[in-house]
Amino acid sequence: MSHWTLKQKSAVFAAVSCWVLDAFDFFLLVFVFSDIAKSFNVSIEEVSLAVFLTLAARPIGALLLGRLAEKYGRKPLLIINVIIFSSLELASAFAPTLFIFLTIRFIYGIAMGGIWGVASSLALETAPEKSRGFVSGLFQAGYPAGYLLAAIVFGALYSVLGWQNLFIIGSLPIFLGLYIWFAVDESPVWLASKQKDKTNTPLLPIIKNNWKLCLYAVLLMTCFNFFSHGTQDAYPIFLEKQQGFAPHTISFIAISYNIASILGGIFFGSLSAKIGRRNAIIIAAALALPAIPLWAFASGSVMLGVGAFIMQFMVQGAWGVIPVYLNELMPEGARAVLPGFVYQLGNLLASMNLSLQIYIANHANGNYSIALAVVAGCAAIGILLFMLLGANKFSTKKI
Repeated sequence: MSHWTLKQKSAVFAAVSCWVLDAFDFFLLVFVFSDIAKSFNVSIEEVSLAVFLTLAARPIGALLLGRLAEKYGRKPLLIINVIIFSSLELASAFAPTLFIFLTIRFIYGIAMGGIWGVASSLALETAPEKSRGFVSGLFQAGYPAGYLLAAIVFGALYSVLGWQNLFIIGSLPIFLGLYIWFAVDESPVWLASKQKDKTNTPLLPIIKNNWKLCLYAVLLMTCFNFFSHGTQDAYPIFLEKQQGFAPHTISFIAISYNIASILGGIFFGSLSAKIGRRNAIIIAAALALPAIPLWAFASGSVMLGVGAFIMQFMVQGAWGVIPVYLNELMPEGARAVLPGFVYQLGNLLASMNLSLQIYIANHANGNYSIALAVVAGCAAIGILLFMLLGANKFSTKKI
């Protein structure tokens, strides 16, 4: 990064930080399902609706906030988005009933949905072109980095503070808005488009003219979201309920596999600049399959920790290529809205994941291993099929 300017570094740092802290807020929830259920006197299945509603609302935010970012710029929308999702995280701590809590998490999902597309476009449009594979991996590594941060905070503070105070801590990202305001410049690509009066291109004609591409991207991202959420969301429940691990053991394993996620995202994102986006995704998804037995069926914290490390290195390795892959795949004039929109539509279609895995586990006598393996395996195979059979039909880039 020695050839980068200070402004380029600041923009990428801000974009990655937004995704890290947004993911941190989201993943705090998965560690405290049992506590929230006890607080509201409901089942874990009912509380898991919060994840479904958050994921289901994200396409709304991707479309609305992404479209506004095309019109008014990446920077102001990113600031607004940070303020909104941080405020809603704070509100979650004071919800008096499950219904209000679920309502807040749905609105939070709208805010979360706007972050990915706007922040990734700012990062990729500002970074030097030769570094975009690395930036893609670094940006997507922000998601497991947020999970890692949530695991650390949970492990260190949960027993002292309780779940409500963890959500209060989750509102601190609001101060990131000040950094973006003072230290980050607007995307040079957006500024150039504004001068050419190309920032308000109607979205529907773009989708209509590229409907096959959009459909392909949505289905691919559905598989990708089952791949990530299917290996993340229920894993703490699996470690707690089926393995009987204490909170500090769960936290340690989560820290381990999220370090692997960060390394995998950066490694495969950088590798994609050398071997192509498509090949990097195929390798990572294929190598996740033989890791499933160790990750889901091993016994003991050490072996499960090793399996989780390998699995998340591959899962987030494949994901590390996605920001730049989708950005290059989509037409100019819609790169703040379409990549995020198809990503979040995939999230919507995969938003049933946690409820599905809990359902499978409950009908397998509480065996979460089966639920984890079925979803992760099917998702990996789906990604491989889409990349092998469809990727080259839709891109003129080196993928």
